[in-house]
Amino acid sequence: MNSFCEKYLEQVRGEFAGINLTRILSDEDFYHKQYVDSVYPFENIPSLKKIYKKNKIHIDVGFGGGFPLLPLASIYPDKKYIGFEARGKKSKVVNQIASNIGLENVKTYHQRFEHVYIDHDCIISFKAVSTIQNLLPNIISDKTIYAVFYKGPNFYELEDLDWLPRTWEIVEETLLEIPNTDGRMIIVLKNNNVLRRTDVNNFKKKSNKNLVSLSQFL
Repeated sequence: MNSFCEKYLEQVRGEFAGINLTRILSDEDFYHKQYVDSVYPFENIPSLKKIYKKNKIHIDVGFGGGFPLLPLASIYPDKKYIGFEARGKKSKVVNQIASNIGLENVKTYHQRFEHVYIDHDCIISFKAVSTIQNLLPNIISDKTIYAVFYKGPNFYELEDLDWLPRTWEIVEETLLEIPNTDGRMIIVLKNNNVLRRTDVNNFKKKSNKNLVSLSQFL
């Protein structure tokens, strides 16, 4: 265990014990299945490590109990981390935990990401939320986006990428072996032909969505 894990577990076992942020509460399991699982891809996949080095903004969608959002923020203090979560209570609690354990580079919001116009180059991560086919088309941006999907080792039994539009390319497909876990499949996608500003404006006019810009959350 490291100091981040100790501080986090102190919060979820104590003040926020009734929130059900995670069912993984033993020291060893939490370290491997939550902390290591969150940070390992960004530290051990060469292509992703290189991409991450040049990006300063990381958006985590559907972070639930704060993963991979908080573990990554704890080791990359130079980056800005924005969390969007559909469940308001968890968003509020994770924001409080981040503050309590001294993470000054994290902001979390009760916000659906498909209503956000991404107006900055960034990384967007999705862990244990829906399918790639459901999520990827909802990214609205005219900037360079890298979408990182945390999937199970049986990913190709449940999903495929044959439908992938030409506007997105596969940057990385890697199955990681993480101690004390079943393993983790990491899929990294990059948007090839970013939307033009006129495309975004037309989308806003035609859509019923009330889009807000990422800049408002930074």
